[in-house]
Amino acid sequence: MEELSYEQQMKRLEEIVAKLEDGSLGLDESLKLFEEGTKLAAECNKVLNNAEQKIIKLSGEEE
Repeated sequence: MEELSYEQQMKRLEEIVAKLEDGSLGLDESLKLFEEGTKLAAECNKVLNNAEQKIIKLSGEEE
């Protein structure tokens, strides 16, 4: 399975949120999407944390 870029993950997460907010899905589908969204949010958070650590490291190296 191909890894999604951060931008693709965020777009998918936005799609999931919109579907869940719509309220037209059944419980099973809502739970599946919620689980997928939770995993995507965690992965996006990890990417952002890694980027932040790189910035901190690079900023420290320039001083």
